[in-house]
Amino acid sequence: MRALLSVSDKRGIVEFARALAGLGWEIVSTGGTAEALRGAGVPVVPIEAVTGFPEIMDGRVKTLHPKVHGGLLARRAHPGDRAALAQHGITPIDLVAVNLYPFRETVARPDTSFEQAIEQIDIGGPSMLRSAAKNHHDVIVVVDPDDYPVVIADLRAQGVSPGRKRALATKVFAHTAAYDAAILNYLTRGAEELPPALALVLSQQQALRYGENPHQRAALYASDEPGIRDLRQLHGKELSFNNLLDLDAALMAVALWTDRPACAIIKHTTPCGIALGRSPKDAYERALATDRTSAFGSVIAFNLDVDRETAEALRELFVEVVVAPRFADAALATLREKKNLRVVTLPFPPAATGFDFKRLRGGFLVQDRFRPAGETGWKVVTRRAPEEAEWRDLRFAWAAVGAVKSNAILLARAEAAIGIGAGQTSRVDASFLAVHKARQQGHDPAGAVLASDAFFPFADGVEEAARAGVRAIIQPGGSVNDADVVAAADQYEVAMVLTGTRQFRH
Repeated sequence: MRALLSVSDKRGIVEFARALAGLGWEIVSTGGTAEALRGAGVPVVPIEAVTGFPEIMDGRVKTLHPKVHGGLLARRAHPGDRAALAQHGITPIDLVAVNLYPFRETVARPDTSFEQAIEQIDIGGPSMLRSAAKNHHDVIVVVDPDDYPVVIADLRAQGVSPGRKRALATKVFAHTAAYDAAILNYLTRGAEELPPALALVLSQQQALRYGENPHQRAALYASDEPGIRDLRQLHGKELSFNNLLDLDAALMAVALWTDRPACAIIKHTTPCGIALGRSPKDAYERALATDRTSAFGSVIAFNLDVDRETAEALRELFVEVVVAPRFADAALATLREKKNLRVVTLPFPPAATGFDFKRLRGGFLVQDRFRPAGETGWKVVTRRAPEEAEWRDLRFAWAAVGAVKSNAILLARAEAAIGIGAGQTSRVDASFLAVHKARQQGHDPAGAVLASDAFFPFADGVEEAARAGVRAIIQPGGSVNDADVVAAADQYEVAMVLTGTRQFRH
């Protein structure tokens, strides 16, 4: 029996080869793998002794040869294939262990040049894997070093079963598909136009009990990009499908603030509370004050590490999930007193890059990830300009309203939301709801500022807010009725700033 071993990731390969040799297998190997095996005392047949042709072009060409692929693709029960093996002096290869050049790891490094990336595109490795996987009825193919012990155990027992061979081959095609997708996505990265084709390969990270509802199957799949793949659960029962949706929305809500404590309280993927504070505890207490009623059963996110004082403050509220970059040991000990509370760490999201996907039946909508546009282009359009304190709150409110489901209106005072109108079918209703929620929770809208995620189509939303005492408004502008909207603001002596950009969130 002949095995061909050629790996970039050499984890476990010496032990695997030694076990195969102990079972009487002949080991064929290439380049650095052959050197590692020889150094460990494992007898190796060099690939050039099989092909009769040396490795050339710095190892670019070494296994692309009929004596390799003929040995992999030959069907053992096929008379014509057996005759071709005999005619051309090809020895069958019965096991292949190959893993590929580290392309994804290479391009993930910010200092990688284009030339360096191209050199990490493996050619011979995927070819051998695909040949062996296609012929998995006769060839054992291993791409994952974690499978080495399983294969050895099978060989020592009754042999590798057809079911196992198929499972190993399936893993190969998943691996090569992901590898090719990474190359495609790298080559189209940064292009001015959206690419004509996109490859999206996801790996299952964990099974879930069910989806949005108990009768729906579900699992969490992760891509290669930083994000949900880096999630670590430190305490509590299993995360649910809906927990994960809210968790992602919560992180997005606090992502804009990196140097000041921020807290967002999420229900059904939209904030019911959001605030900045002097400390994580202060930010939490101010966010909770936005809407204490809706905060029950919420997901809470912090942009900074959670300390013991913050954890103590969370004691009295029923919370589904708390997520932060890190938790102090004392904070984690306090939170673990709540048996069912899920405590999760997730690194602070990097700057928004890449694409955002939204699923449709039979396809995807693809867009650039949302990036805040900054204050370039902002202009005051009313007779009265915002005062200094109003400017501070307008900046906070504009950042915060981008996390709220549209139509979205957010009232703020002292860099904390006091009323949120989310997901309404008209903007005037969103304004009414924001004022209503503020008053319901004991907040006086008088003197507050308002942010709207998109333009006011009519003056009625402004009038609703102004009658409640709102003193300054920030919104994108761009309506055919902008003049009427600005006139209404002037009538009530409300300062208005137009940003020129909108931030819908559907």
